Amino acid sequence: MKRIVWLVVVALVAAIFFYLSRFWTLSLWPRSGLFGIEELRPQGSLLGQWVRGTDFAPFELLMWAIGVFLILTVLQKLYDRLNPPPE
Repeated sequence: MKRIVWLVVVALVAAIFFYLSRFWTLSLWPRSGLFGIEELRPQGSLLGQWVRGTDFAPFELLMWAIGVFLILTVLQKLYDRLNPPPE
């Protein structure tokens, strides 16, 4: 049962990463945004949208890589804490 829960968590995190990336092409909700939040538009590529026009725009890929690394590290630490190795 624990394995299924962790697989669902990983699948959700992967879907969120995919949505934030520039490779999201699906339009699953209206143009007004997910749950009516305009910042969560259906086209994806949110990180690029958020940093466009700022000094951080050239570093979008670097921010993406650092963010993915940090989130995956936190998930691994959480998994290790909740599933200690057998003694």
